[in-house]
Amino acid sequence: MKGFVWHKDGTASMEEIDMPRIIEDTDAVVKVKMSSICTSDLHIIHGFVPKAKPETVLGHEFVGEIVELGKSVTNFKVGDRVAVNVETFCGECFFCRKGFVNNCVNGGWKLGCSENGCQSEYVRVPFANNGMTKLLENVSYEDALFVGDVLSSGYWGAELCEIKKGDVIAVIGSGPVGYCAMMSAKVLGASKVIAIDIDNYRLGIAQNQGIADVVLNPSECDLLTEIHKYTEGRGVDAVIEAAGGEETFQIAWQIARPNAIVAVVAMYESPQILPLPDMYDKNLIFKTGGVDANHCDELVRLISENKISTNFMITHKFPFEKISDAYEVFGNRKDGCIKVALTY
Repeated sequence: MKGFVWHKDGTASMEEIDMPRIIEDTDAVVKVKMSSICTSDLHIIHGFVPKAKPETVLGHEFVGEIVELGKSVTNFKVGDRVAVNVETFCGECFFCRKGFVNNCVNGGWKLGCSENGCQSEYVRVPFANNGMTKLLENVSYEDALFVGDVLSSGYWGAELCEIKKGDVIAVIGSGPVGYCAMMSAKVLGASKVIAIDIDNYRLGIAQNQGIADVVLNPSECDLLTEIHKYTEGRGVDAVIEAAGGEETFQIAWQIARPNAIVAVVAMYESPQILPLPDMYDKNLIFKTGGVDANHCDELVRLISENKISTNFMITHKFPFEKISDAYEVFGNRKDGCIKVALTY
């Protein structure tokens, strides 16, 4: 079968690879029906993910149909349509029992990083009882494409903020994770969502989709002054940093009110400075790291009930055999690209 493989020299190419097979009783094999490309895939190719292994099939965001199950996988049957989780987790270790599945001692982010991922025709899914979510009848593959990764990441970022009804939430970055964070913040009770980005096209999408109440471009306004207009001079109740830019971490703590939460879900390519003397009196709480993607069942339900929809983010579709073209378009944000869907 075909798979899109990352090489140590910073390139990736379509290769002929072996079909996956059941190795552990907890495995499943899934036929990929639709997949996507994530910014994390670009980070791997560019060498910014130390645990990534060269000669691995990229990709971790996909939906498909189960074709084979290990004998210990009891929550599913062959033929089920599923969304697959970005995280591999056993469900039994110290961290899993606390819901910190990103830190599973037997898993973590493996698919498309240290084990063959979804930019191929078939995928082996470890710990499949935990790593897959059955799709409800009225949820299509396209509806659920982002459940296991960017939607989970956005929801997790909003959850980290401990949102109370009526809170004003700022989301830095009007990209896929940022959009998902905006939608999730509203679902969790935010009264106002402020989208911040330097790309007016992407801000316009957030506004037109109704997922942001206010859009601000810091290159066109005094950001802190504008934030104070909407928060009675205090700053926002929480910030979700989903951009990972050169200045966005600093913006995040500056616009937060005292005693606010700053949730950092972005993946940076360089170290950030934490200027403790400057923020001393703000008593801020920072929460950072990789997504604990343990709400996929809830996300599928919200999609089924039309409370969340991510379909608008699919701006481009490519057949799987044109994946190199898809990377070119997505990686360079050509033609207004937000996300691509690869069809099989």
